[in-house]
Amino acid sequence: MSNELQELGRAVKQAQYRQHRSLDSALSAIGTTLAQWDALRAISRAPGASARELAAATFQTEQAFGTLVRRLTAQGVAERRPGHGRRIEHHLTPEGERLLAAGHRVADEVLAACFSPLPEADRATLLDLLRRLTAEEPR
Repeated sequence: MSNELQELGRAVKQAQYRQHRSLDSALSAIGTTLAQWDALRAISRAPGASARELAAATFQTEQAFGTLVRRLTAQGVAERRPGHGRRIEHHLTPEGERLLAAGHRVADEVLAACFSPLPEADRATLLDLLRRLTAEEPR
């Protein structure tokens, strides 16, 4: 059983790695990276969120997210605004909204290709299984 579980873990990681490589390569054509696009996506989902919240949403440390958001503000696609107390809020600029939308179109194409070997019913099953695995953090 141990080898089977290790093989399963490796297969999930291999699929993720292949998907990320494909996304990063395709997103470079529109002038962004997967990490940058994912940050824009997180800011769009939670306008006004703190760096801590956005770091968690993008699976990064606060320090790594801080470096990333500095790049995004320098590019004019995100902005940081003072919030309540010491809180710094993050928002997309109109250029950030445009880049995010372009990234969505690229991601849709890449992910359609990545999952094309699976019929729609299998993709739905895979999504359900992955949601069940990630619904509760392992202890």
